[in-house]
Amino acid sequence: MGQDGSRGLGRLEGFSMRKILAVPLVVLSLLLGLAGPAAAATKVIVLPGATSAEGITDAGDGTFYTGDLIAGTIFRENVRRGTAERFIEAPPGTGAAGLDLDQRHDLLFVAGGNGGKAYVYNTRTKAKVADYTFGDPQTSYINDVAVTPYGAWFTDSYHPQLFFVPTVFGVLGSPRTLQLSGPGAGGSPGDFFMNDIISTPSGDTLLVAATTPGKVYTINPITGASKEIAGVNAPSVASLVLEGRRLWAVQLDDTISRWCLDGDLSHGVAAGTIKDDLFDQPVSAAKVGNQLAVVNSHIFSGYPPTSPTYEVLMVGA
Repeated sequence: MGQDGSRGLGRLEGFSMRKILAVPLVVLSLLLGLAGPAAAATKVIVLPGATSAEGITDAGDGTFYTGDLIAGTIFRENVRRGTAERFIEAPPGTGAAGLDLDQRHDLLFVAGGNGGKAYVYNTRTKAKVADYTFGDPQTSYINDVAVTPYGAWFTDSYHPQLFFVPTVFGVLGSPRTLQLSGPGAGGSPGDFFMNDIISTPSGDTLLVAATTPGKVYTINPITGASKEIAGVNAPSVASLVLEGRRLWAVQLDDTISRWCLDGDLSHGVAAGTIKDDLFDQPVSAAKVGNQLAVVNSHIFSGYPPTSPTYEVLMVGA
């Protein structure tokens, strides 16, 4: 669910973090006016023929890409028109969990889920340009990806490790593995842990969402050392959106919680929640203007999920 400091925050637009104002977190949360739940969804965009839905990423100019977790199809949505189209058709056995876009080079990075799989597509030609198998094909689950100025980071939900694919002027380099340490180094073949990953605009700090404990951790992309963001408790968190010091945690319990972080991303305070009657296990989001594009997973209907439709909801951020 990862691009920019989040799903679609222009992680490639600037290589330095936004300047942080020296305002106490509690005061900032009040100034932002984030205390109450948002209004009902302003738009519902149905994904045509989807069998499931998971990740979303900003494609620029009011468009997004969303993946079909089970079938691997990539959809392209137009927020202004409220429409969606099937954009890339994947062969049987291809999954699409989280995804993130390198807009400068038209490269769509896709976490493939089971089998340690991951893919890269060229969004101009729709061709698959890379096919990876990370970790242990029997136990690794590649859940999400975040694009940074240096390349793309992938999570493994069942192992305390990340996988990195470097990019230089749009050319893919050789993947490497980063072993994690500290409180964010969770997961084992029988213990689901890491889900989403995002990055600060500079790429110097990664943030991961751990679904089972409902925690968010920062990760040093050089050493693999992790630290918990104190004060942030987001039960069943599946994905994250970061904009400056504002963090949104998308939770499978039909809630999106808002948080205000301090300057070094070590602590956060609650700044309200977003709820909507149309939420049905929201799993990822991307920010556009003052709204969030939120993907409904319907994942509690079963696995594979059995909902007749899968959709993206536009709600106030």
